[in-house]
Amino acid sequence: MSYATRAQIERARQPDLLTFLQRYRPDELIPTGHGTYKLRSHDSLKLSNGKWCWWSHGKMGGVNALDYLIKVEQMKFPDAVQLINEQCGFLDSQPKQTQAQRKEKDTQTEFLLPERYLNNRRVTAYLLSRGIDIAVLDYCFQHGLLYESAEHHNAVFVGYEGKKPRYATLRSSLSHSSFKRDVAGSNKQFCFSITGQGGDKLNVFECAIDALSYLTQVKMQGSDWRQESILSLGGVYQSSPYKAPEIPMALQGYLNRHPEVQEIVLRLDNDAIGRGAASAISQAVRDRPVTVEFPNQGKDYNEWLMRQKGIAPRPRVRDEPER
Repeated sequence: MSYATRAQIERARQPDLLTFLQRYRPDELIPTGHGTYKLRSHDSLKLSNGKWCWWSHGKMGGVNALDYLIKVEQMKFPDAVQLINEQCGFLDSQPKQTQAQRKEKDTQTEFLLPERYLNNRRVTAYLLSRGIDIAVLDYCFQHGLLYESAEHHNAVFVGYEGKKPRYATLRSSLSHSSFKRDVAGSNKQFCFSITGQGGDKLNVFECAIDALSYLTQVKMQGSDWRQESILSLGGVYQSSPYKAPEIPMALQGYLNRHPEVQEIVLRLDNDAIGRGAASAISQAVRDRPVTVEFPNQGKDYNEWLMRQKGIAPRPRVRDEPER
């Protein structure tokens, strides 16, 4: 998107950061008290009473989500405006004729995959260092599910509607970095997934790396990992006790496309948010059995895999500049 209308800008200035993140990246929110939060990727960025403040960056702060996307995520102004309008549903309020015309145009411009690098060497090295099997990685590379971006050499995990890319999330290939972000315009109904040959059971994870770690574990056990179906939710959030449990958009989208799924296995993180999300999803899904399998060791399936392979976890750097 190369421009933003005045009406779109006015709407984009309305949502506060908490409201926006609850819709866009709920997994980023870590409760620290009554109505207060910190961010998972920036633990010095605090939210309270609708305001945010990034203490480690000269007390940089603000109220609305637009300021956050520009100052912290370093997004271009028109891209940030469009992202907020999309995630907060403001596009639905446009006049029908304008919306139809814009929808036709946005199918070409609203979601663009990052440019590919000439090879996948850095991403391959990074994911191998996380214990993921090379055969699993090769499958993803060959099927367009994963590649290395030209800018910054991030790992790009891609989700599809049929053969059309509709979702992508970025993950830094630097071992000391915690950078991760969905590509603007991504549709979470089409999160990263692999449908195996035995597609009646679906294994659900919080992120793509955990999903690939599980496939590696299946291969290590001597079983055919290509029989397994996996889905990344693109993050989870702490459910509210005052709101009825809901099926995550990524899971509902997958089930709509794959009615053959007869069983769901939730393999989420073994922490407070992961356990809460597993409980909420188990209550929300009523038409098929749901079981929960937390990792036997560590917080998530990748930590468990790394321990199985004797790989020491590497320290993460917080509050790095976003890219």
